[in-house]
Amino acid sequence: MTGSTGVDAAFQALSGSPEDVLASIDSVRYVTSAGDSETLDFERAAAEAARMQDATAVARAWVEAKRDAMESVQESLTIVRQQVAADRESLNALIATASAGTEVGPDGCATSVPAGTVPEGVAARLSVMDVALFLVTLFTVTGVQGHSAYPHRANNPLTAMVRLMDRLASHELDQGTEHFDQSTLAITTIDTGNPAGNVIPAQCSANVNIRFNDAHSGDSLTQWLQSEADKIIAETGVSIALKVKISGESFITPPGELSDLIDKAVQAELGVTPELSTTGGTSDARFVKDLCPVTEFGLVGKTMHSVDERVEVAQITQLKSIYPRILHDYFA
Repeated sequence: MTGSTGVDAAFQALSGSPEDVLASIDSVRYVTSAGDSETLDFERAAAEAARMQDATAVARAWVEAKRDAMESVQESLTIVRQQVAADRESLNALIATASAGTEVGPDGCATSVPAGTVPEGVAARLSVMDVALFLVTLFTVTGVQGHSAYPHRANNPLTAMVRLMDRLASHELDQGTEHFDQSTLAITTIDTGNPAGNVIPAQCSANVNIRFNDAHSGDSLTQWLQSEADKIIAETGVSIALKVKISGESFITPPGELSDLIDKAVQAELGVTPELSTTGGTSDARFVKDLCPVTEFGLVGKTMHSVDERVEVAQITQLKSIYPRILHDYFA
């Protein structure tokens, strides 16, 4: 066997586990081309084997960490499943009671809605005075299609749409009220669907999303949007159609027994005092606000609807510890 062939054979041993490589280092020999028997210089082999051993340890640690994380997720899912089953059982009991002719209604409702912002160190937001509601409007502007080289022979709906969107976005709806932040207006889409760069389109559309406080109503905002559209119609000669969807009207639930209950549970578990706030997205509590006091209490939602939306795992654990305490104290 030549020296090069012997070296190749020695390094083929590296395909085994790091432990096997280290165990075989001192026993491998090769014959040089001169015919002398010598022990191979295994410094390179030893270094490679040690590197593989370190990499194996890192990989094993990573797998263990992932296993622990999956076990935590499974535990959380189990709790959610148990809560859903309990909620279903409670709902069935309420339905049965109602079917028997007995008046029944909830004493309070806490929705697990993510919070938009929270003070540093606070794991979740308590919203007692509910958030503003939203209004979505689809504007459809229709003009006259034509060639981009002869714009005077067409009536460009995009020109009218851009003017309308600029006026709406530049308008200050209010400066906030006693319990709410300023109302906001966001342009979320402008769509034409025109693949031809030399064609003035006949039609385009846009969506506007308004989050409004108790200084407005859905009807008053709809009237304002229509009046702004009418001004653009008069100025440009296009036609504009509005399609409005209102989620509901803003409302406030004053602090009371339910908010105090959650406040004490958070302080007991985390040692911090939750903030009473009306910030954040629209609450599902609007569906039961006429039946009982409502609150929002959930995870921190700093990345809501953004790319890589996420929450901190530690806050899931914190929230998991708070919910049972709320129930325990409520039924105590």
